[in-house]
Amino acid sequence: MPFSKFFRLADVMARMALRADATKFFLGYIWWVLEPLLYVAVLYVVFSVILANRQPDFLYFLMTGKLAFTWFSKSVTQASNSIVGSKGLVGKVHVPKTLFPLASVQEGLYKQVAVFALLFGVLLYGGYGVTITWVYLVPIIIINYVMILACAYLGATLVCVVRDFAPLISLGMIFLMFTSGIFWDVRDLGDPDKSALVLALNPLAFMFDAYRQVLMYATPPDMLHLLVIGVGFGALLACMVVVMRRSSQYLALRTLTA
Repeated sequence: MPFSKFFRLADVMARMALRADATKFFLGYIWWVLEPLLYVAVLYVVFSVILANRQPDFLYFLMTGKLAFTWFSKSVTQASNSIVGSKGLVGKVHVPKTLFPLASVQEGLYKQVAVFALLFGVLLYGGYGVTITWVYLVPIIIINYVMILACAYLGATLVCVVRDFAPLISLGMIFLMFTSGIFWDVRDLGDPDKSALVLALNPLAFMFDAYRQVLMYATPPDMLHLLVIGVGFGALLACMVVVMRRSSQYLALRTLTA
């Protein structure tokens, strides 16, 4: 199947899933932005009200990190279960198994467009004006998407082979939420070397910091570091595509029999 048709099919599946998801709730499409906002509200109450965080821009700091993390965590978690969740279709139609995670990631991308629009509006309302550095959002979002897709393919493969990976992935997302600088500033650790080490070892921490540097502080991200992350996850994505294509029948068998 040509890539253009393959991608269009995944995109159609994503839009159909969005419509089906919206019909489940009374508020419909509003849940796309309401759900992540509720997560932000809970974290804001815990860290700003109960734990008395005195950072003056903490709400905007928290929103930027948490809304970006929600895109990653929900997309990867949902895509990891996309093949086993389509068990009935996998048993009837021979299609590349990469189709199902891609459709899930596309679904998450459409939701994130609305979430980012809300985030930009809140930042503008809070006095963070549009600057020329906002152009850096383009490579940041593209590499963020590649990162999500690569992790989604890896997760979907692992869950197909061993179902026990599904709860482990969810647990891993909780670990990443607490270690990626969502509600604490990776640049405020007191030791520049420690901050540099966290940014180097945790790609998510670097990505969230990059969003904040661009949107809140009008500072370009470290483009070399961003490129290294893009190349690394691009290579992982390419490897996973090859693995999933070559083991398509094995993944189908595991999906149907495990």
